[in-house]
Parts: sequence; structure tokens; C-alpha cells
Amino acid sequence: MTAARSGPAFSVHDIPFSTYGSWFDISPVIAEQTYAEDLHLVSHQNGMHGVLRLVPLHPTTGDRAETRVEATPGRLSWIGESGRVDLAYESPDTVRLRGSGLGFGAFAATQALTPFSGTYFFHDPAAGAHVFTSYETGRRYRVTVLSGTLAEAVGAQALGSVDRGVVVTADTDAVWEVAVEELDTARPPYTSSAAFDDIVGSARGRFADFVDAVAPWRSSATPAAELAAYVVWSATVRPTGLVTRPGVLMSKHWMDKIWSWDHCFNALALAPGAPQLALDQFHLPFDHQDDAGALPDSVTHSEVLRNFVKPPIHGWAFGHLRRRLPAPPSRAELAEAYERLARWTDFWLTARRAPGAELPYYQHGNDSGWDNATVFDPERVAVTADLAAFLVLQMHELAALARELGRPDEAIRWTRGAAETQTALFDQLWTGDRFVARGVAGGDTWSSAGLLDLMPVVLGEHLPDEVGSALADHIKAHLTPYGLATELTTSPHYLADGYWRGPIWAPATVLVEDGLRRAGHQRLADDISARFRALCETHGFAENFDAVTGTGLRDRAYTWTASSYLLLAEAYAHRDGH
Repeated sequence: MTAARSGPAFSVHDIPFSTYGSWFDISPVIAEQTYAEDLHLVSHQNGMHGVLRLVPLHPTTGDRAETRVEATPGRLSWIGESGRVDLAYESPDTVRLRGSGLGFGAFAATQALTPFSGTYFFHDPAAGAHVFTSYETGRRYRVTVLSGTLAEAVGAQALGSVDRGVVVTADTDAVWEVAVEELDTARPPYTSSAAFDDIVGSARGRFADFVDAVAPWRSSATPAAELAAYVVWSATVRPTGLVTRPGVLMSKHWMDKIWSWDHCFNALALAPGAPQLALDQFHLPFDHQDDAGALPDSVTHSEVLRNFVKPPIHGWAFGHLRRRLPAPPSRAELAEAYERLARWTDFWLTARRAPGAELPYYQHGNDSGWDNATVFDPERVAVTADLAAFLVLQMHELAALARELGRPDEAIRWTRGAAETQTALFDQLWTGDRFVARGVAGGDTWSSAGLLDLMPVVLGEHLPDEVGSALADHIKAHLTPYGLATELTTSPHYLADGYWRGPIWAPATVLVEDGLRRAGHQRLADDISARFRALCETHGFAENFDAVTGTGLRDRAYTWTASSYLLLAEAYAHRDGH
């Protein structure tokens, strides 16, 4: 364990401070695009909720103290002129705070308390601690003063709209310590024999072990690897509620769910160094596969959404995943993946093909993962080329799995299905220069200036050379200095912050880069990889990026972006011998 290494520094305005397994973080981000003045304890159980406002206090006046905030994976600090407060995770549900020269307050994030909302606050004599109970999270937050002076407990047992919280004062030259726990109903009074510095060292060591496992190849040529690993590590939650396995949330900001294609990129990045966690990421949405074989749109602590699905990239992902694992999956693991992928594929071939049709359709852009891409402007219920291409790859993977499992008849079925789908894709959607989309209702076809039309490049080695070259030429037109714009910047529909109508996205980058490489367009793939890696190294791991300026957009701590960086950086390190 390399506990002495502090790890990368980061801004909590961009990346929440948290730890592997925890359902809460410390951050000023308390809702979508909403930044508070103070850092908050923000829980992601039953949704995203700012629960406690954490405030450093002036030692003499008791007013809010002006401080700067510094963060590394093991320690968060408020540093002021007269002293400092440090916070570290002792365990996924407990943080310890230590201060000197500054006091500290932990207050309910909102004053209002009704019979059905808000936070109630009281002293629990059995635990010798003060407790906040949150209607929103359905959990309790217990504050135990370990040393120092409890100056006051404001608003204990109060109803209505008042301040509620605990204030610890800073005695001259004295150090105070506090523990804050997130718990269900009850547990024994808090005790710990660990010194605060040992807790910090242990937290640093846990992260150091993780990054050494998932990015042992990192070097000065891949300078964002440690921070990318922290984004993934700190967004991982323990199994709770509807999250059936350890799960990597897309973020511990407001995108605090696991969507049924985002998870694939996290699984791939984790595979060599954390194989069980990688397999858990791949299978977690499949744990909620319905009777029709469909995957949910998303899974989080207390909801599973099924109003949309996500694209079937899972055959492509599992093929890469099992080759990246340090040991081959067992026969039982292969059989489980096969059955789940087969049911997912049959969903598209039955529930999503019009009578007599050979190609499946999306019901909305959300099904594609490219929610508002311009290809869906003419009609939302549409046959698009990316969907057919993903299914071709998925059926190839199913055929390979069936052969390994000794099921030759099923292997023949999937091989035939892949060939028939690819033939229909070219017969019906390829114009000789590009792919078009087709409306299901009337059969009209159209093209767009969006990158989604070019995603059949994922077929890689299965593409005829002339098709691969045509797609590569079109893809080049989407390149900006920072990467692949999802809508041509010259398009009248281009929007700098238009979600899938312009910004650069990690999953499109990884899928295109992989397809180009397998189709023999190595130089273009190298260029795309280099631009995206440089983008992350400069602008972080945002949900997406302005294609013209590179500025990070929307959620600024997105795990599939971090994982995509790790994938591309690892491949670069191995390819170039770094």
C-alpha cells in the first residue's frame, strides 16, 4: 500500500469529494447546475439531496470564516487565516473531521420541515450524539463530537422553518474532532481507535491501490490517468436498494444513475485491473432485464426506468471485455452472458421490427443514447444504420459464444442473422456514399449532418474497404482540434451546448476510434485518440465538451468520460511503449 502518496489535487466545484462504496459526497453541487456557497454532504439515496451544510466558523465571532478548499483523494481541507478543518472518509458511510483555529457547523441544508419533507434534528441520548433525519433520503445523519467543545445545538426538536445544527468551537491551541455517519435506523454509539492522520493515510492507500491496479501503465505521457481513476473510484457505490452489485454511477453530481450503455465503458476500463468490478458493471443493468428481454433505460438507488431503452452495444462491449480480463471467464460466466445477450438481441428482432421488416427501429432518440441527434428531427420512430450495425456485432459475439459453449445450431442461427442484417443494412440504408435513416411509418429516407449516421464504422473488419474509406472521409469532416463533433460545426443545426447536436462525447469517440482501427484506418484512429486525450488532460472529464473551444459542459465529473480516457490512454501507452 502506497499510503504516503497524496494523489492528484482537484477542485470540488468540478469533482465531488467521496470514496469507493459511499452513497454520499462532499460538494457545493446540490442539484442540477446548482452550486451552493458552502460545501454540503450530498446523499444519492432516493435521488440527489443536499442534506447537511458544512460551514467553517471564525474562532471568535462564530461567523462563517473565509477559507479556501483543497482536495486530494484522501483529504478535503478548508484552510483559513486562523486555522483549518480537515475531512476524511473513515469508511463509506462515515467521515471524520478535525479542526484547529476554526470552529465548525453542520446544519440542515434547508430550514423548512413539514410532515412529509425536510430534516428533523434532535439529541439522541442513547448514542450520545445529535441526529438529523431526512425525509428526502430516508436516512439518518449522526454527528458525534469526539473532542473539543460543543457550543450549541440549534433547533433541536424544533418544527416548522428554523435553523437546525451543531456548532463546535475552536478553543485556543486545541484540536477538535467530529464524526458524521450516514445510517439507516440505529447502530451502537460511534467509537474509533484510529487517529485522524491514520484515517487519511488509509484513505490515500485505498485509492493508491486502486489506481495502481487499473492504470499501472500510466506515465508522464498520460498525465490525467490518476484523476480519471479517482473520478471512477469515488463514484462507485456499494450494493444498496435497486443497485444489486457494486456500481459505478455516471457521476456523484446530478447524473447519479447507471444508464444501460454508459456502464459498458466503465466495465472495459476496469477489466484488466479490477475484473470482478468490471463484470459487475457489465451485468448490473442485466439484473433488471425484463420478460421481453429489454434492458432498462437506467438504474439507481430507488428507481428503475423503462420508458426508453439504450442501444445494443453490449455484444461489442462483452467481446472486448472478455479479451481484456486477466483470466478468461468461466464456462458459467460465458453462459450467463450468452443468455442475457441472446434475450436482449431477440428483443430488438421481435419487439422492435415492424411486420415484414428486416431492420429494427428506435422509438425515440433516447433509445439510441443520442437523445436529440438531428437524425431524429424528421421522425422519431426510425430505422437508423447504427442500430443495425450494433446488432450485427452483437450477433457475431453470440455466434462466438455459442460455439465456445458447444451449441452449434445456435451459432449457425446467429451467424446467419448477422449476415442477413448486414445485407439488409447495405441494401436499404447505404446510398453508395453514406448511410441514411428511414421512417417506419411512411418509408421516407433522409440523411443528416450528424455523426450518428457514420456509426456503422463500428463494423470495422466487417466493412467492405470502399465503405470503410467513405465513412472515414466523412468522419474527418467532424474533427475539430478537440475531437469529434457530434454535428458538423458548419451545420445550421449545430449548437455549442446542444447535447448531441454538436458537443464532443466520450462514447462516440471510443466506438468510432475502435471501428476505424479495426477497419485499417490506424492514422485517423490515432489522431482521434490523441485529440480526445488532450481534451481530457486540459478540460477534465465533463459529460460532454464544446467542440470548438474544448470547454467542459454539463456534469463535470462523468465516469464514462474518465473511463474512455483510461481506455485510450492505456492503448496509447502500450502502442507507443510508454
